[in-house]
Amino acid sequence: MDKANKIIVGISVGDINGIGIEIILKTFEDKRMLDFCTPVLFASNKLISYHKKALNLNNSIHGITSIDKLVHGKVNLLNVWKEEAKIDLGKITEEGGKYALKSLQGAVAALKKNQVDVLLTAPISKENIQSEEFNFPGHTEYLEENIDGKSLMILMTDELRIGLITGHIPVSKVAETITPELIKSKVEIMYNSLKQDFNINKPKIAILGLNPHCGDNGIIGTEDDEIIRPTIAEIKETSKLVFGPYAADGFFGSKTYEQFDGVLAMYHDQGLAPFKALSFGNGVNFTAGLAKVRTSPDHGTGFDIAGKNKANETSFKEALFTSLQIFKNRKEYQELTKNALNVK
Repeated sequence: MDKANKIIVGISVGDINGIGIEIILKTFEDKRMLDFCTPVLFASNKLISYHKKALNLNNSIHGITSIDKLVHGKVNLLNVWKEEAKIDLGKITEEGGKYALKSLQGAVAALKKNQVDVLLTAPISKENIQSEEFNFPGHTEYLEENIDGKSLMILMTDELRIGLITGHIPVSKVAETITPELIKSKVEIMYNSLKQDFNINKPKIAILGLNPHCGDNGIIGTEDDEIIRPTIAEIKETSKLVFGPYAADGFFGSKTYEQFDGVLAMYHDQGLAPFKALSFGNGVNFTAGLAKVRTSPDHGTGFDIAGKNKANETSFKEALFTSLQIFKNRKEYQELTKNALNVK
């Protein structure tokens, strides 16, 4: 790939006391990764140097003071703060959240200005990052607030893509949150994403039921019969290939998901528990529906192994490759459809 045309990847480093910087450094230990993209870390030289020394890693890092000074073929580091951050590896601290947010804010600002092409986020602690500037359940909600579009969290591998109708909300709020409008909105986001981000011309989507056995005809709840089934029927009238509701246990147990391009779960653990059982450490978190591409690994901060050189970078590397492929697919889709004829 021509250096001038390499995709520029903005990387937020996550919690400075977790495994985020470790998996970033390990990913780019393989210099061949620089053939595919140009990475820009949003952090500080002192922080990265501390982690390199603690982990006995020897990555070559190119420090820059502005994005226009980045160098292709190198791991670039944009210093977004000058002061020395207090590091307590493996601990949840106020400093950890403060600098995770500084890194994220810097990366998102560059993304919005088109200074980087895609965003790759290392894990944050949802506990210590909370502040007046970050009052969100997680990355997804923060990004939806700051980037155009309506988001859909999709956990994915090459064989399985699971989106969530409801995200980071208490289980006690799930049933009252699910409405026909919400289901239709999430189906639309997944449908469009499967087309433009994954080159699937006629996506086939499965929708899971809310209650055990999809309510057993109202014996275990009425939401499946009164809300979900009628909504699926309405969506089918728009010629979309949408099926369900499916009882989640049998759906995953019988590998029915292999018949679909995408799956929509009603709530967080209904989708993510089976996903991580099937794919943990190899999956990718993709925020669909936004004007910009963002991916992350499928795991958390790993405080229990931070600083011990035990973190596995596979999921982060998969997230990197996924962001590059989605960026290319989306660009190609936009080129193919920008002068499309409207057939009446």
